[in-house]
Amino acid sequence: MSVFVNPPAFSVRAALARGTGFLALWVVLIGTSPSDLAAGVMAAAAATWASLALLPPGPLRLRLIPVLSLVPHFLWQSVVAGADVARRAFDPRLPLRPGFVACPVRFRSGSARNAFACYTSLLPGTLPVEDDGETLLYHCLDTGQPVAAELCSEEKALAEALGGHNADHTEQGPRR
Repeated sequence: MSVFVNPPAFSVRAALARGTGFLALWVVLIGTSPSDLAAGVMAAAAATWASLALLPPGPLRLRLIPVLSLVPHFLWQSVVAGADVARRAFDPRLPLRPGFVACPVRFRSGSARNAFACYTSLLPGTLPVEDDGETLLYHCLDTGQPVAAELCSEEKALAEALGGHNADHTEQGPRR
């Protein structure tokens, strides 16, 4: 592996965005005193270089407003998922109908599909366990719940945040 970022993969826009993000994270965690800020600039530069070398810029273009609107939804889903699983674990009267649900996904293989699998792992009682390139297979605690409908809704929201139907997303609708 080369220690240099390949010139075709390098993007000034991506480097500036990532560097700004890393520096902002540094400021939030460490502060803005002059000595801390000097170390933060160096750390952000190193993190940006590593980020570009390990994950070169791709076709995904995040849309700020939809991404920001996903944050509270994502946090709420995390709380709901944790509460639902805990409730089911501690109340033996609640029916569990564990099983698998196959969900056709429009995201092709790549970072958008991986992001979708990670994002949907926070739905209450669901966990993606297999990807055959056409569908994602989810293990569910209760197959009686509308898992497939929830997954389709989440896919639409994430596609909006990723800029709609881009190069990492197919143009046709979900396969049924």
